[in-house]
Amino acid sequence: MGWFKKDTVASETTPEKKVKIPEGLWVKCNSCKEIIYRKEVDNNLKVCPKCGYHFPISIEERISQLVDEGTFKELYSTLAPEDPLEFKDSIRYKQRLKNYQKKTGYNDSIVIGTGAVGSYTVVLGILNFSFMGGSMGSVVGEKIVLAVDKAIETRTPLIIVSASGGARMQEGIISLMQMAKTSAAIARLGDAGLPYISILTDPTFGGVTASFAMLGDIIIAEPKALIGFAGPRVIEQTIKQQLPAGFQRSEFLLEHGLIDMIVERKKLKETLTKIVAYF
Repeated sequence: MGWFKKDTVASETTPEKKVKIPEGLWVKCNSCKEIIYRKEVDNNLKVCPKCGYHFPISIEERISQLVDEGTFKELYSTLAPEDPLEFKDSIRYKQRLKNYQKKTGYNDSIVIGTGAVGSYTVVLGILNFSFMGGSMGSVVGEKIVLAVDKAIETRTPLIIVSASGGARMQEGIISLMQMAKTSAAIARLGDAGLPYISILTDPTFGGVTASFAMLGDIIIAEPKALIGFAGPRVIEQTIKQQLPAGFQRSEFLLEHGLIDMIVERKKLKETLTKIVAYF
């Protein structure tokens, strides 16, 4: 008989204690597919430290990065979309709008306001991809026209930051009409001798690309931004040809003369200040 106590050895059947990892601690880069510590991305202005891909950011983050502190004043915030077609897909359009309005705190997918960029007053528009993919409906078109009117009235430059999947199908032909409406408004701005600076972010597609987004006097894109009209699969099926790799990325567009410059997020405000000062 032993006069000692044996150590208890955990058997293979003893359940191991699981370490719970908080949700949202890691994020996968859309470009290089690396798994990155989210805080590292946040501290880098939402830019991937591995490859330089610029993650989408919120309206509030965009304003804080571009506009001098305390100078932004939102305009036309009460404008809200109607449902003239009484459209219904998986749910009714009216209900979908209410869901996104509650989720984002905004009436529609664009925010317009005035503010100072490097002490220069500008009219600023920002498309909100979190609201129905930044889709362009009647309110987006109307707000851009009002933004142009404000820029002409105050003799200030217009800057629009685009992030959109294109036209809003729930508004049908009314949405498509906004392409002509916004293009005509931008032309009036040019006739008034005022600059329009268009900033393209990931992604900018469809009717937005085919109208005001590509009409800037200066067109700037963030690195690795996906920019185009239709998706690559649709284009390949239409033209029956193999497309070059990365043909819809901002780097390819710059190389082929479709945009004027690619600017990193950390240098964007400085670049805008120089451009506005020049004009």
